[in-house]
Amino acid sequence: MDLDFTEDEIQRYSRHILLREVGGIGQAKLKAAKVLVIGAGGLGSPLMLYLAAAGIGTIGIVDDDAVDLSNLQRQVAHTTDRVGVAKVASAAAAAIAINPAVRVEAHATRLSAENALDLIGRYDIVCDGTDNFDTRFLIADACALARRTLVSAAVLRFDGQLSTFKPHAGGPCYRCLYPEPPPPGMVPSCSEAGVLGAVTGVMGTLQATEVLKEILGIGESLSGRLLVWDALDMRFRTIKLRPDPSCALCGPYATIKDLSRHGTPAGPACAV
Repeated sequence: MDLDFTEDEIQRYSRHILLREVGGIGQAKLKAAKVLVIGAGGLGSPLMLYLAAAGIGTIGIVDDDAVDLSNLQRQVAHTTDRVGVAKVASAAAAAIAINPAVRVEAHATRLSAENALDLIGRYDIVCDGTDNFDTRFLIADACALARRTLVSAAVLRFDGQLSTFKPHAGGPCYRCLYPEPPPPGMVPSCSEAGVLGAVTGVMGTLQATEVLKEILGIGESLSGRLLVWDALDMRFRTIKLRPDPSCALCGPYATIKDLSRHGTPAGPACAV
């Protein structure tokens, strides 16, 4: 592993290097890592900014939307003067402004059954910051089939959820928690029900923390656990998750072998 840091890098990452759990070797792991962030919105913004600040070597960003004025209440990677600009371009500019040393790969496209495996297969870890169930299930299925770790967060109103899914390492997958998408209209979107902007910041930052832990191999993974946060009561709780032996995606009799059943997901692949 390349531990040849420049003087600027040593100064930039000095607070990481001081940590016994990170050090120079850990920082080199971050520099070598490739992370894909799907959705450059409320969750993806703080997530992507902290990954860039931490020194993740390659960050991919997937989104086919443009910055809208209504986004700015929570999507902190974007600015008023970039309204109308493609979100991937705006997010890439924000990441590079924090850390010019990182490589940002902007994918201005909608994730689909046709491109999901190819995109996801290029990265080590995938982060889901999207706002619709069709895309979430597509990401989860593709990650399981590609044997990629998925760090997934979700928010609505004043509530957040977070978990890490590693079925290739024996943990439960997303479908062990949610076997099928809910019927259309059953769960409102944030554009319908609202969301407190800072809630997306907390959950996106927690998502970044779990990504860094997975790359560094430190602490206790959220694989097999679901973190639930109620911001109004300021209460966190953790729910135990177990692999479902009848899971259609990761069970011994899995029926999902490819992504052809998905078709093109409805709704934009953008964050809340």
